[in-house]
Amino acid sequence: MAADHQLNGKRVLLLFTTTGYQAAAFQEAAKKLGVGLVAGSDRCHVLEDPWRDGAIPLRFENPSASAEVVFEYNRKDPIDAVIAIGDKPTLTAALVSEALGLPGNLPAAVRACRDKFQFRELLRAARVPGPAYCRLSAQSDFPQIPAEIGFPCVLKPLCLSASRGVIRANNAEQFAAAFSRIRALLQWPDIRMMKEEAADWILVESFLEGTEVALEGILDRGVLKVLALFDKPDPLEGPYFEESIYVTPSRVPESLQAQIVRSTELAIKAVELFHGPIHAEVRVTPEGPRVLEIAARPIGGLCSRSLRFGTGVTLEELIIRHALGMSIQSLNREQEASGVMMIPVPAAGLLKEVKGEAVARQISRIEDIVISAKLQQKLVPWPEGSSYLGFIFARGPSPAEVETALRQAHSKLEFVITPALPIV
Repeated sequence: MAADHQLNGKRVLLLFTTTGYQAAAFQEAAKKLGVGLVAGSDRCHVLEDPWRDGAIPLRFENPSASAEVVFEYNRKDPIDAVIAIGDKPTLTAALVSEALGLPGNLPAAVRACRDKFQFRELLRAARVPGPAYCRLSAQSDFPQIPAEIGFPCVLKPLCLSASRGVIRANNAEQFAAAFSRIRALLQWPDIRMMKEEAADWILVESFLEGTEVALEGILDRGVLKVLALFDKPDPLEGPYFEESIYVTPSRVPESLQAQIVRSTELAIKAVELFHGPIHAEVRVTPEGPRVLEIAARPIGGLCSRSLRFGTGVTLEELIIRHALGMSIQSLNREQEASGVMMIPVPAAGLLKEVKGEAVARQISRIEDIVISAKLQQKLVPWPEGSSYLGFIFARGPSPAEVETALRQAHSKLEFVITPALPIV
C-alpha cells in the first residue's frame, strides 16, 4: 500500500525503553504511512548519538527532565504527536503532550495509572467497585493485614507492571513471606533507579475469585473505542500471576462483555484518562467485573502482532493515525480468531539452547514463533522476573482452535537452562 499523502511531513515522537519490542513495528508502520518517526529512548548519555539513529537520549526515571529535553528538540524540529510504548515513558509522554498542546492524557491521570494505590483510591472515590485494599510501608518490620481484607489476599508492589512481584497469600505465614520477598525485590537496582515514591510501598488487596480478560482500546477525547477483548484461558489463581495465553474474540457472553466495557469506562472516567491507547486488566468475579488496572499505553511486548483491523491494518498503524488525528478506515478487528502465548520462564538460570522450534512451527494454525530471549541470557521467573522467553502466534476459525494450537506448539518447545548465580 502506498504511503498516505495526508500524513507526509508529519512527525511522531516514539518514546520507548531499550527493551521496547514494539519499536520496530512502529517504525514499519510509520514508513508505510509516510510519517517521520523520531525515537526517544533511555540509552547511554555519555555519547551524543550512541546508536547512530538520531534517537533523543532520555531518562524516563526523571520525566520532567526528559520532557525538557524533548521541548528543546521541538524548538528546532517540531513534532506533531507523542506515543509511548511500555509504562516507564508514559509520564514523559503526558508532560510533553500537555506542554506542547498535543492531544494526550493529563500527567495526573498517568501517575494514577502507574501507582496501584492511587488508582484504587480514585476508583473508590468514584464508587467503582473493587477489592478491599490497604497500603503498607515496605519498611514495616511487622506488617499487619487489616481484618476487612483477610485471607486469601494479594500483595503487589505499587510501581511495577506485568504482574511482577504480585503474590497471593492464604494465611499469616504466607503473608509474611510474600511481604519480605516483595520488600527484597523493591531493593533491586533497576527498581530503585526509578526513584518513585511508590517503590516504598506495598499494596494488599482481598483476592477476587474469577477469570481474567484484557481489554485493548483507544480513547478518542474521553470516549472509549474497544479494539479487542482478550480471554486469558489459563487460571490466574496464584501464588504468582504470570500471564501466558491471550485469545480474541472473547468467548465471554455478550451481556457480560458489555458489563466489562462499562466497568472499564467507569474506571477510565474515575482516573480521568482522555486520549490515546489503553490496556486494561479486568477480573470477572461472581459479583461482576472488577477493573484491576489500566495502563495508558498499548498492549506490551510483541503481543500486538495478534491484532489486525479492517483490511490488515496493524495496531501500530492505527495508533499512529489516531495520534495524528487522521481518519481510520475501520476499528473492527479481522474476522479470524487470533491469539498469542507469552512463553513462560520455567526456571532461573542461563538459557543454553532452544529445541523443537521447527516442529512447533509445523503445528496447524501457528503463524509465527519468536524466541526473544538470547542464548546465555540470565532468566528470572515470576514473581521477580518480568521478561518472557518469546512469543507464539496463531490464527484460526475459532478461539478454541487458536488456543489449542498455541498449547500444542508450546509443548514441542524445550528450553535448556543451566543454573546461574542468584541475583542480588
